[in-house]
Amino acid sequence: MKTNKITVFCLLMGFCCVSAWSQFETPNTSVRFENSESFNDPEGLELPATKKPGLSDFKKDYKPVNGLEDKEEKLDITKDDGLLDYKTDTAPKAFQKDKEADEKYGRDQFLGDVTTGAAFVHVKYRDHEYVDGDRIRVFVNEDIVQSDISLDGAFHGFKLPLESGMNRIEFQALNQGTSGPNTAELHVYDDNGLLISAKEWNLLTGKKATIIIVKQ
Repeated sequence: MKTNKITVFCLLMGFCCVSAWSQFETPNTSVRFENSESFNDPEGLELPATKKPGLSDFKKDYKPVNGLEDKEEKLDITKDDGLLDYKTDTAPKAFQKDKEADEKYGRDQFLGDVTTGAAFVHVKYRDHEYVDGDRIRVFVNEDIVQSDISLDGAFHGFKLPLESGMNRIEFQALNQGTSGPNTAELHVYDDNGLLISAKEWNLLTGKKATIIIVKQ
């Protein structure tokens, strides 16, 4: 009986030793977290949702700033703009007829004289009326400098070196074109480009217009 008690005691001691050794070899490493209070959303400004703008997003009842509105106005070409006089019954000068070839144009014409200190002048001429094929011959001090010139609507001419004293320039009408007399506008400029004479002539065939340039 005593032997049995010793045996039971030894078994209990061995079991306790094994249990303690197991706990030392495999310690419990699990981590436990305590429950915390529930997390609440922070308080702050809540922005409303926005829509991305697009080219087609506009209000049909939109009105311009300051009440200005675009008003489409049709072009009226018959309205007077206050700048030009509209004359629908007047033909352009290039299609108008010259003056009638009256007998008063059947004589030579003197266009006056002008005095200058210039070394030379520019002599310019054109048909300022109906451009109808008028032709001229030009003399300087009785010498021919232009034998046969056709006049048109633009100015043409020549540079004339001046001699001291009187320089006589003559324009002879070689024809009368297709209408009226031989018509022309004459401009004379000094060596600084200053207009010193502006004249016109109306000549029948063969007649001359004369201007005198006096060099001081």
